[in-house]
Amino acid sequence: MTDTSRDTATWMQRNRMTVTPILFLLPGLLFFAVYVIIPIFQSFQISLYDWDGLGAATYVGLENYRELGTDRNFEISLWNNVKWLALYLLAIPLGLFIALFLNQTVVGIRLYKSLFFFPFVLSQVVVGLVFSWFYLPREGLLNAALQFFGLGTVNILGDPDLATYGIIAAGLWPQTAYCMILYLTGLNAVDPEQVEAGRLDGAKGWKMLWYVILPQLKPATFIAFVVTIIGALRSFDLISVMTNGGPFGSTRVLSFYMFEQALGEYGFRMGYGSAIAVVLFLIMLVFIGYFLWQMWRDERAARHG
Repeated sequence: MTDTSRDTATWMQRNRMTVTPILFLLPGLLFFAVYVIIPIFQSFQISLYDWDGLGAATYVGLENYRELGTDRNFEISLWNNVKWLALYLLAIPLGLFIALFLNQTVVGIRLYKSLFFFPFVLSQVVVGLVFSWFYLPREGLLNAALQFFGLGTVNILGDPDLATYGIIAAGLWPQTAYCMILYLTGLNAVDPEQVEAGRLDGAKGWKMLWYVILPQLKPATFIAFVVTIIGALRSFDLISVMTNGGPFGSTRVLSFYMFEQALGEYGFRMGYGSAIAVVLFLIMLVFIGYFLWQMWRDERAARHG
C-alpha cells in the first residue's frame, strides 16, 4: 500500500462519522439537484424567451411578465389560487379536531381511525371522479339529499360561481385526513407530565388545548401548514378531472393555466408558461420562507430562554 492510499484510509477512518452520512445523502441530493434545483433556474431562464419548445428561442426580456399584468385569465387563476389558499387551510383545524376525537381509548376506535384515514390513500383522480358523481345535477347524491329535504337541485360544477368551491371541498376531504394523521402522530408524543401539571394548575378544556397541547404540536402544525399551502398552490389534478378549467375558464388556477399555456393543445408558449411557473414558485417561496423563519425564531427564543 502506498503512502497516499494509506493516508486516505487513515483520513476516512478518522472522519467516517462525517463521511458516511454524506455518502448516503449524495444520491438523493444529486437527484434533487437534477430534477428540482436545476429546473427552477431553467424556468427563470426560459421565462425570458418566446419559445414554442421546438424551434429557436427569441429573447424578449421581461415581456412575458408584462403580459401577465394585462392577462385576464391570469388574474382569474391568481384569484382562484387565493380562494384555494384561504379555504384549503381549513383542513388544519379540521384535522386537529378529528385527531383529538380519535386520540382516545374507546370501543371501535380503530375502525373510526380507518374510516377517517381512508381518503388519504385515494389518488386525487379517484377523489375527483367520486365528487364529480356526487355533484351530478340529477343523479348525484348531493342533489338527492337536497330533494329529500324539499330543496331545489344545484349544478355545482356547471355554475361558474360555485365550481371552484365545489372542487376545493373535494380537495379538503383527503387533505383533512392527512392533517389528522400528522396530529395523531404529534399527540402520541405529547408529554403526559405537562398535561398532568396543567390539570393541577386548573387547566382544562380549551385552556388545556391552547396552553399545554398545542405548543407541543408545533412541529406537526408547521408540516401541516407547509404541505397544505403547497397543495393549495399546486392544485391541478382535481381541476383537470372535475372541470378541465371550466365552465368558461372559471376554475383555472396558476398551475393549470401554466399547463394550458405551455403544453395545452393551443398553447406551446414555453416562455409564457415558465413566467407563470416563476410567479407560482415565488408565492410558494414567500409562504415557506416565512414559516421557516418563524420556526427558527421560536427555536432560537427557546434555546436562549
